[in-house]
Amino acid sequence: MEWPAGIWHHGAVGYDAFLLVSFGGPERPEDVLPFLQNVTRGRRVPPQRLAEVAEHYQQFGGVSPINEQCRGLLAALRTEFASHDLPLRQYWGNRNWHPMLADTLAGMRDDGVTRALAFVTSPYGSYSSCRQYLDDLAAARAAVGPRAPTVHKLRHYHDHPGFVEPHADGVREALSRLEPAPRERTRLVFTAHSVPAQMAAWSGPDGGRYQAQLAETAALVAAAAAPDLEWDLVWQSRSGPEHVPWLEPDINAHLTALAADRVSAVVVSPIGFVSDHLEVLWDLDTEAAGTAKRLGLAFARAATPGADPRFVAMVRDLVTERLAAEEVGPGGVVPRQRLGTVPVWDTCASHCCPARAVGAAPGASGGR
Repeated sequence: MEWPAGIWHHGAVGYDAFLLVSFGGPERPEDVLPFLQNVTRGRRVPPQRLAEVAEHYQQFGGVSPINEQCRGLLAALRTEFASHDLPLRQYWGNRNWHPMLADTLAGMRDDGVTRALAFVTSPYGSYSSCRQYLDDLAAARAAVGPRAPTVHKLRHYHDHPGFVEPHADGVREALSRLEPAPRERTRLVFTAHSVPAQMAAWSGPDGGRYQAQLAETAALVAAAAAPDLEWDLVWQSRSGPEHVPWLEPDINAHLTALAADRVSAVVVSPIGFVSDHLEVLWDLDTEAAGTAKRLGLAFARAATPGADPRFVAMVRDLVTERLAAEEVGPGGVVPRQRLGTVPVWDTCASHCCPARAVGAAPGASGGR
């Protein structure tokens, strides 16, 4: 069967586009409040929290780094796809700021795109890190109308070598920046975005998936980078009403506890993030670094993957893996590049990560 130019096909399966999907962020000071209102619309986030987060953005000129990071990743993917003969047209749409998903899908429709694979800049499973993106894609398709392209989200990748190895290199490099300290008094601290405790409990088909994936990523990175060091998984960027339980401990409280336990140096690795979002720059490089200085802790923050060539190659690998899986069909076995054992799958069940009233906005800090 002949397929139109620009459509990659395996058997009876055809895709003509790749869609990068991300959180979005403001790029001018006047964008900050409208962006935060998009993030928190319909959710009970205290006004003072919005004002606080808005001020964080103003410390960086009212600009989140996330959009520019997406542009860099997309440019690297164009080269990666071209060098591996993947003729998929590439697009980019955000959940909360321009380019918005609905606008991007309308452009894809106008370009004649019918089926696309989507890569989301969140490796993990929970409502805010997976299910909400699926909901946003469905809402964007509904807004575009009957001719909206079909979009299939690629799987979680928390344990893919292309994600783990750049994080491990970041830890190694951060350790090299610390003043010499006894290894028994040096600690690795892995961080991810805190979420409401109920949301974490409901993540995945059977609950607890968000924490299980993050714990596995932390263990893999620690084993690769510094197997002799103790490590902890803690949380950052909490938002929402104080009476709603969120995952704890917070990074700053944990640093205080480490200092009391005679730890003298810490490397903080933000494994919850694929690039240096504003939450990394503010919550870690500003607030956590300030806490460490006050406590007399040597502090180094490890880099995120960004557009590391291994991370870029991982995205391409996820695309070709999905193409192969659709070619062999149900029951077929396709090799997956994985370092862990927490299950992954291509299509999320409808009951995964339900959107329930948890009393706070998922990802409501908006600092990305």
